[in-house]
Amino acid sequence: MLKILIDATPLSPKPSGVGLYVNNLIKSLTENQKQENFHLSIVYQPGLKVWLRGQATIPAFLLNQYPNACLIPLPVRISNIFLDYFPQHFSTYLESYDNSFDIVHGTNYNIYPYKKPVKVMTIYDLTCIKYPQYINSVVKTYFKRVQRCLQWTDLVITISESSKRDIVEYLNFDADRVWVTPLASRYAGEDGEWSNLEQPQVDYDFSRPYLLFVSTLEPRKNIVAIVEAFNYLKEKYRIEQQLVLIGQKGWKYKPIFDAIASSPYNNEIHHLNYLGDRDVAWFYQHADVFVYPSHYEGFGLPVLEAMTWGAPVVTSNTSSLPEVAGDAALQIDPNEPLELAEAILQILESSEFRQTLITKGKAQAKRFSWENTAKETLAAYRYILS
Repeated sequence: MLKILIDATPLSPKPSGVGLYVNNLIKSLTENQKQENFHLSIVYQPGLKVWLRGQATIPAFLLNQYPNACLIPLPVRISNIFLDYFPQHFSTYLESYDNSFDIVHGTNYNIYPYKKPVKVMTIYDLTCIKYPQYINSVVKTYFKRVQRCLQWTDLVITISESSKRDIVEYLNFDADRVWVTPLASRYAGEDGEWSNLEQPQVDYDFSRPYLLFVSTLEPRKNIVAIVEAFNYLKEKYRIEQQLVLIGQKGWKYKPIFDAIASSPYNNEIHHLNYLGDRDVAWFYQHADVFVYPSHYEGFGLPVLEAMTWGAPVVTSNTSSLPEVAGDAALQIDPNEPLELAEAILQILESSEFRQTLITKGKAQAKRFSWENTAKETLAAYRYILS
């Protein structure tokens, strides 16, 4: 029987980003163990603060779900030092814990140099290499470690054909050893779990219709262009919609808030910080248009989430976004705010066209599921073992 070990360190009680992917991957794989004849275990590393307090244990929320959990009792920050300077010594340390696995899967841009198991690493995108202007200096150092890990990586998993092309081109990694496993909406699955949504208890006048953006507020997401397009639509067409931006502040967010502050319509632009899944779903469900003109994405989950809830979508024609959107969204050049504005207006002015996008979007979203993600991941494991 195939024995698999997956890194669950990115998980938290309320996962997002990488944690969302890891949570749904492990959950879906766990549900298919008997049917697919494999055995799944997870490995976890404590945070630095917890470790310094001498409390290096697996969190209860993980143990309750996955009793087959093992611990590397070093925080990632410490193990990365060994990874950078003493990788062979670290591999000996790892093998002293357990060397019986066939596959070890590093889920967050690294994989430790286990000696016996086949080593798989997930790389989500190459923002650090392609668009270094969008990130901070700390993140840039991560990719030195990625390149080091590639020396002993047997297979790379990524989340779009676009990211695969980037990995092959920029990291000079063999295309035959890069496997694409598309993601799914966090709302994919049983409909009953997301029924009976209630209006969020937030500071917004829900009598006012709105355009919506959901994601971290950082330069790569091209939010300044959204503000510019909104200003244009307000000035020239007097649209009644407000602009709602939902998401936490990321790095280099100051120009975004400068653009909002200098907008003549800044009192109609609303930033809401992190909201729970059900509140975000409600905003998706009632948006007149969902706008996502990101410069670069490894996948672009918010597009899929918006389509799941019936929001018509305008997104970019770059990176992975055409793969996710298909023909179910209007695609624009993210460097042209006027093109973005015109696409939004096209939806606002035609209820028939808007409904066409909604129908296509829901069908497009159903093409993606976490079960398929798990199946493709399992196929990748078996491919590299063959």
